[in-house]
Amino acid sequence: MATTDEAAVLARALDQTGGLFGRVNAGTVSRATPCEQWDVGALADHVIADGTNFVTMIRGGEPDWGAPTPHVREAWGQAFRASADEVLRAWGQGPGTGGGEGGATVPVGLLVAEYATHSWDLAQALDVPATELDPEVAEVGLGFMKASLKPEMRGGAFDAEVEAPEGAGPYERLAAFAGRRLA
Repeated sequence: MATTDEAAVLARALDQTGGLFGRVNAGTVSRATPCEQWDVGALADHVIADGTNFVTMIRGGEPDWGAPTPHVREAWGQAFRASADEVLRAWGQGPGTGGGEGGATVPVGLLVAEYATHSWDLAQALDVPATELDPEVAEVGLGFMKASLKPEMRGGAFDAEVEAPEGAGPYERLAAFAGRRLA
């Protein structure tokens, strides 16, 4: 995939995730997600903080993935959009992304996989059908995960892969690979 195509898929992944967070409100923030340790609010905190960590990586730094995440109490869509805009700016200007010089190479698939997986988690919690999600975003994320996520690397974030049902769509296949239980 060319850098321009990568940026386009990343932008769509971020737009999709932002659209879902735009649907979060006081009545949905405490709903359970398929990511068992997080409700919608905790998932929002995690995904919004991901933007800061990804920007650090894109700029060649080492993020602290274990650092506490700031808690967002309202305007989840706006908070995510601000984070997403920083990611897109860094992607266009950062090292290893076609926009900067030298430094770490950050594969777009890593970012897309994270946002696609959590878009599915959020869509499930908000009762949004997977058919409303961008299938190419899921395919890019799944392709990256299949190439990169080895069984010995699974732990806290990813359970063992589960079998996707026959005829499963791209998000169900992605979720199954990430170890999410499909209903």
